[in-house]
Amino acid sequence: MTGARTISVASVLGGVTLAAWIVLVGHMRGMDMGPGTDLGGLGWFLLLWVTMTTAMMLPSVAPMALLFARVSQGRVPIWVFLSDYLAAWSGFGLLAYAVFRLVRFLDPAFLGWQRAGPWIAGGAVTAAGLYQLTPLKRACLRHCRSPLHFVLGGWRTGRRGALELGAQHGAYCVGCCWGLMVVLFALGVMSLFWMAVVAAVIYAEKVTPFGARISRPLSVILVALGIWVAVAPSSVPGLTQPATDPGARTRTPA
Repeated sequence: MTGARTISVASVLGGVTLAAWIVLVGHMRGMDMGPGTDLGGLGWFLLLWVTMTTAMMLPSVAPMALLFARVSQGRVPIWVFLSDYLAAWSGFGLLAYAVFRLVRFLDPAFLGWQRAGPWIAGGAVTAAGLYQLTPLKRACLRHCRSPLHFVLGGWRTGRRGALELGAQHGAYCVGCCWGLMVVLFALGVMSLFWMAVVAAVIYAEKVTPFGARISRPLSVILVALGIWVAVAPSSVPGLTQPATDPGARTRTPA
């Protein structure tokens, strides 16, 4: 792939990412109700979730996408690869939505923010921090940071091959980042602030030269944040307190 084509593909990825963030800011401003934010109807959530994962994950998958474009030499459009990559994240989103709806259906009183809610949210963040230390996290992060061996060892031709590569890379990415997305759900899935924070952490881990070395420090930070949320949630910067911030309820999902 020529330098001009590389710049062209990178520009398209950057433009799509920017457009997704603009859409999110326009649609989600004022919707952050903190932990336990209502996810709305399935169709609305799925549309928002795909936009969200596009905005958050596309920068970190760009190296793999550019490598795919270089190896395929334009024979298969890059969107074929990316469609199944995003499909893997859509599957994760649907699972999260199903869990949310099940909890809402059971409606356990102890989940209320004035009862055990902060401890549950803090526990989820702490669990995500501990996941950073697991062999599965390390293996998935290693793949996401070094996709060349994956391409060289498992390259498949044609559109079907591109779809399979996209799905497999998406599965590795979910394995790498699902804990960080749990943090987003725990602190407020409609929060633009926490969305930007999680997206920045994912990019730092998967793309920057020092990314492989921040897993342990990040684990400590997440465990400390989880304890902070559990013990003193009102003092956590950027954390909206459920049912205590009227401004956060000015808009509701469809």
